[in-house]
Amino acid sequence: MNDYLIKQLQAVREAISQAAIAVGKKPETVRLVAVSKTFPAANIETAYGAEQRLFGENRVQELAEKTEMLPDDIEWHLIGHLQSNKVNKAVAVADYIHAVDSVKLIERIDRLAGEINRKPKILFEINISGEVSKFGTTETEAMVLATAAVKCDNLEFVGLMTMAPYGADESELHHIFSSLRQLRDNIATRFAIPLPELSMGMSADYKIAIAEGATFVRVGSAIFGKR
Repeated sequence: MNDYLIKQLQAVREAISQAAIAVGKKPETVRLVAVSKTFPAANIETAYGAEQRLFGENRVQELAEKTEMLPDDIEWHLIGHLQSNKVNKAVAVADYIHAVDSVKLIERIDRLAGEINRKPKILFEINISGEVSKFGTTETEAMVLATAAVKCDNLEFVGLMTMAPYGADESELHHIFSSLRQLRDNIATRFAIPLPELSMGMSADYKIAIAEGATFVRVGSAIFGKR
């Protein structure tokens, strides 16, 4: 299993580099978040031994448990939906919170992070595709969220995140990912703030996401296999 995992991790890294180079980007501008949700700490240790440092988890409790067992220099990304009653634990363990989708959540993160002297980086989850089964805010509401986020002292609003529909074709994927990039640019211009991050692209579509400007790609099954 260890040899397989390392081989897969190296293959994904190489594919990311090639995808970045193909569109004139430096490979280091696209960072791999290895999505380790549901996999044991031992698998993360294997990837860590191969110099992977960014890991993504869906559930706050699982993330908290893994932080207790694993090295301190791991950069933890909470990529799943965050419930208000889990914010206190999330701000204590997550370096990045990807799926922020309401003003209420922004204000709660800001308050609770301030109480423990933490400053997590946050991204807004945007439901570009409009799927009713997905979490995330709308493109219009994103401006309202940004108005709230720029007033906060205990979090750093750094960009946007989205998920493409399962089975979307290449044309739709390009449209979704380019729409997120354009929205990011519009918010950055309107509020005169840097928004460096676009979290988009998973195992099946990260190459297209990179072509459209992704700075974080969230890859799980292509590295760890399927559960």
